[in-house]
Amino acid sequence: MAQDEQDAPSHSAAQDEAAIKPLRLGLVPAPELPERVANQIAGELPDLLKRHTDDRHDWQVECVTDALVGADDGAADVIEQAAQLKRDRDWHYVVCITDLPLFLNDRLTVAEAIGNRGVSLISQPALGASPLKRRLREAILQLINEMHHGSDDEDRERQQQHLNSNAEARNQSGIRNSSSRHLMSWGPAEWLAPIQRETSNDSGEDGCEVRFVSAARWRGHARLLCGMIRANRPWSILPAFRRIIAVAFATGAYALISPGLWQLSAAYGFSRSAILMVAAIAAMVVWLIVDHGLWEPQQHTASSRLTRLYNLTTVLTLAAGVSCYYAILFLLFLVAAILLVPSSLFESTVSQSISWLSFPALAWFATSIATVGGSLGSSLESDETIRSATYGYRQQLRQRKVKDRQAEDQEQEAREKDEQKKGEQKKEEDTRNQAERQARASRKHQQDDQSP
Repeated sequence: MAQDEQDAPSHSAAQDEAAIKPLRLGLVPAPELPERVANQIAGELPDLLKRHTDDRHDWQVECVTDALVGADDGAADVIEQAAQLKRDRDWHYVVCITDLPLFLNDRLTVAEAIGNRGVSLISQPALGASPLKRRLREAILQLINEMHHGSDDEDRERQQQHLNSNAEARNQSGIRNSSSRHLMSWGPAEWLAPIQRETSNDSGEDGCEVRFVSAARWRGHARLLCGMIRANRPWSILPAFRRIIAVAFATGAYALISPGLWQLSAAYGFSRSAILMVAAIAAMVVWLIVDHGLWEPQQHTASSRLTRLYNLTTVLTLAAGVSCYYAILFLLFLVAAILLVPSSLFESTVSQSISWLSFPALAWFATSIATVGGSLGSSLESDETIRSATYGYRQQLRQRKVKDRQAEDQEQEAREKDEQKKGEQKKEEDTRNQAERQARASRKHQQDDQSP
């Protein structure tokens, strides 16, 4: 009895020590956009997790970028890689953030968590275009809450009561999600393309306990496309258009002083000018895809659905970039038209009265003509820049990095086996040499004993 009383304090101390043991969370984002956003969030998470998930523990967050998270379009391989990193780095939980679309049974998956393994996965483009940082932060907090406190109805109800009592503190922290069953707070995008929560008690093949999927097929795909275009960063390709802008502006500026161009711009109405603009942008997009080989072939992806998504995202990304280029060129031509074209000569040439809208109409027409005639056939300053704005090219680069890393790991493993084999051979040789020395010493000892 006395011994039990002596053991009780030490047992209680062990429990207290376990209760305050820091919990380690690993963020594993794909390179580029997920990596940048994850690094912005990582510094905020320890305090948010302690205040809103479990205040009995301190939380440590480590961010490790892994190319496989953005190179494999299957969730199973990504989860296995995450589980391996979790074991190697002694994490309690791990959240992977990929910039690839994820589908399961023909349904768009936004996020999933496997509580018994402490592993979760988020598809960044399925969250939409913006505000990405807020949505990703709320999604990470929700998934960790699901893994840490459980996903069944009783666990969620208990967490909902905790959220209700802690509503003011969450608002002060900028956490707008007030539901223990929602991945994120609901805004206009969530009302248009709602996200549905699904749970599974049996582990199944993938062992998934909770999954968040898009409840609206086409609206969910529309939000996915917006997120994929955001991941491609269309604005990043604008610096590559400097040479094309120079060629197009030189071509259009020469044509801008031509009376024939003035007459055409006056004769074209709004609808015909709009059609000409769309045709010019479309021609530019097609030329960029053909010239730089940006169309994704079927053999590079696991399914035709992903191939179509990648190609559609490429087209829309380039269309956004070319539209920005078109706007810049329009502003240049507008300034040139105002400075170079006298209003009296312009009016006498077109044989009709002009207004202040005539100069923007002239610049609009000149921009379309210059885009079609001057920039097609011109080369970009950086092929790498334009290609890196497409999913297929980035995946190929990441897959090469993964293969290189696997090859290095295999070489390292082979070197370790060779060293181990050489060590065993040396050990055997040392054992033989020692046995021979002992045998020689024994024979010499016998000879010494036999000698008079």
